[in-house]
Amino acid sequence: MQKSFQKGMESYFFNNYYKDSGMHFYKFQANGNDFILVDDRQGFFIEQTKKIARLCHRHFGIGADGLILLKDSADSDFDMRYFNSDGKPAAMCGNGGRCIAALAFMKNIAGKKMLFSATDGIHEAQIENVSSDQKVFDVSLKMQDVEGAKVFDDGWFLNTGVPHFVRFVSDVKRLDVKLLGRKIRNDDRFLLQGTNVNFVEIQKGRLFVRTYERGVEDETLSCGTGVTASALAAFVKTGKSPSEIITPGGTFSVRFQKVKNGFNHVWLRGPAQWVFEGEMAF
Repeated sequence: MQKSFQKGMESYFFNNYYKDSGMHFYKFQANGNDFILVDDRQGFFIEQTKKIARLCHRHFGIGADGLILLKDSADSDFDMRYFNSDGKPAAMCGNGGRCIAALAFMKNIAGKKMLFSATDGIHEAQIENVSSDQKVFDVSLKMQDVEGAKVFDDGWFLNTGVPHFVRFVSDVKRLDVKLLGRKIRNDDRFLLQGTNVNFVEIQKGRLFVRTYERGVEDETLSCGTGVTASALAAFVKTGKSPSEIITPGGTFSVRFQKVKNGFNHVWLRGPAQWVFEGEMAF
């Protein structure tokens, strides 16, 4: 009886609140990785896989690599709940985390220095700079501590909030990332949850990175947790921190400290841009 009542109330809020007023959303992108952001502090958004996948669909919805809910938190400035474009939740997204931090600052939910919770734990974020038009935010995001990389014959495996397999290559521009990435993503080694895949070329201390993302099931223009994994794996391989990480969508910096069992004080920095906002009812 209680479950039926609860479902009835959820249906009422969805059919009336969103149908009449529309669902307000914000579109952000971070080095080409784009997201739908929803301020859901009132808790009206119903987390349905098919609904989220449709919103992220580039022909039948708004179009995005993922959807992020900004929710109330008792322990921090806000809570981040992230979904890939297939509608399924993921523990963390580095680019999405910087976008939600920018939105929280833009809406005066948090100051330039903030704490927010995600499925993988508490994160710090800092707004370093804001463009004159108040649309581009230079954001630093503290990632979780990372255990040492697991070394395979064909690459390195790390979890930087979500799992990543890093393979070093000699000519990253010529790779068929979608074909090779899908094959590795579904390899028996990662069968239970799959993995994101990063292809990395090292040139004079810089990393050139292309990423196949699970959940999107395609190459994305950049991936925050992926460039973090790439930077850490490159340090394991060469003993040197990369000066910068370049993706098809833009440039990042990653700083960290090496400790006995892995890495801590891991910070990801790059731009997060407000693109547009609007309402959508469906």
